[in-house]
Amino acid sequence: MNIEKLLDIMAALRAPESGCPWDRAQDFKSIAGFTIEEAYEVADAIERRAFDELKDELGDLLFQVVFHAQMAKECDAFDFKDVLEAICSKMIRRHPHVFAGERMADAEAQLQAWETLKAAERAEKAKAEGRPLSALDGVAKSLPASQRALKLQKRAARVGFDWDDPADVLAKVYEELGEVEQAHKNAEGDARVLEELGDLFFTCINLSRKLGHDPEDAMASANRKFEGRFKQIEAFLAKEGRGPEQSNLQEMEHLWQRAKSEEKV
Repeated sequence: MNIEKLLDIMAALRAPESGCPWDRAQDFKSIAGFTIEEAYEVADAIERRAFDELKDELGDLLFQVVFHAQMAKECDAFDFKDVLEAICSKMIRRHPHVFAGERMADAEAQLQAWETLKAAERAEKAKAEGRPLSALDGVAKSLPASQRALKLQKRAARVGFDWDDPADVLAKVYEELGEVEQAHKNAEGDARVLEELGDLFFTCINLSRKLGHDPEDAMASANRKFEGRFKQIEAFLAKEGRGPEQSNLQEMEHLWQRAKSEEKV
């Protein structure tokens, strides 16, 4: 089995007369969400070390690449071969220590060289487009907001726009929290509250970065904790033949504290 088989399947699915009606109806925008979803399913399988599932999920993700390439071929933009040539050229260009005889002292030096090459590519693109170069160029707008915030902060930090001490960021968190509280108390409107919440979340992400932790890891841990404790609440209630719908907030808060204390035993 080789990639040509998958390309043939994709072409058949998109065939004007004999293809699948659903596949034929799709475009780049309608498929983009599925592409992101498949990438997350790959990450989930990795997190769970479910390697049998990972094999399937990687196949699903590869199919998304083939789907986009087929649609691009249909509008004479590029094809799958062009996708392969582009990524091969990029990897060779960004690894001169492997393919061009350059020497790297260690992984850190290689990472710095990688970033230097990427910065040069961004500068070349900005010049070709006739616009000023920004330190924030190349941070995809379609990234999940929390990931984009982290990347923007890292880029700004590279050029010196960063707090020296995490304590300063923590103070900013309290400041932003106060502004959320004030906007809510003063009934300043949903738009204002939303703006202040955004500032608070952005600053919390910055605090996580300054403390040396990936905010995505922090949130994943919080999600697991919440899920585990809530399911424990459901288990406590189920022993009495009830569900959360037959309980109340006061009781469930008590059961939450019970679940929390049992975690420490």
